Amino acid sequence: MKGDYYRYLAEEAFDISKKEMQPTHPIRLGLALNFSAFDDAIAELDTLSEDSYKDSTLIMQLLRDNLT
Repeated sequence: MKGDYYRYLAEEAFDISKKEMQPTHPIRLGLALNFSAFDDAIAELDTLSEDSYKDSTLIMQLLRDNLT
């Protein structure tokens, strides 16, 4: 439940940043940088054990679904 609350806050903050901040604003750029770390995680998938791979891909799919 706590995680859902923080996710809601993050989504609201992102929506506000898109409305109120220019794409070049440092805070909005920092948020984009955090999302790019997700891409780095995808690049590392082939180094995981089978169990970790399954768990990680499931979590990353959920993250991707939430981002789109």
